[in-house]
Amino acid sequence: MAGRPVRSVLARLLGVRRPEHSWQAGARGEELVAGQLARLGPSWTVLHSVPVGSRGSDIDHVVLGPAGVFTLNSKHHRDARIRVDGDRIWVNGQYQHHVRNSRHEAMRAARLLSAAVGFPVPVQGVVVPVGAAALDVRRQPADVQVVNRARVRRWLAGRPPVWSAEQLAAVVQAARRPATWLG
Repeated sequence: MAGRPVRSVLARLLGVRRPEHSWQAGARGEELVAGQLARLGPSWTVLHSVPVGSRGSDIDHVVLGPAGVFTLNSKHHRDARIRVDGDRIWVNGQYQHHVRNSRHEAMRAARLLSAAVGFPVPVQGVVVPVGAAALDVRRQPADVQVVNRARVRRWLAGRPPVWSAEQLAAVVQAARRPATWLG
């Protein structure tokens, strides 16, 4: 135990990434996005770290409101340069599978919520970069949105309404049931 802080400092000085570093950065990114979502207002419901299936998967944030259902995938890339061109996202020149993963989460959530309420529930996947030095969106993906953390609340609140109060209440009730997400 006494050697851990020394290794941590040494790893930081040498630029070595420890396994827990990635997890901690991801958790911090999720917290920052959650702070934005907390300001959406009473007509919105936000669920955080929603466990899906039985293999340890989760969705960072499920956001439900008058404008629909959104699955948010927080991606903490501190001081990175991010470029988005359709389905492709590069972080510091390295291709990342963020769009593919976000699309998969949204489709899975749509399937599970639709089955739980008995009517179609479209879900929009959203990739939310956190901490980037630059975000250059040349072209949005066709079915996933990329919105930086500072703008995500305004982006969601600016979407046009698509649900009646009754539909939204049914979807929120289903989303809050853990059994909904087991499929």
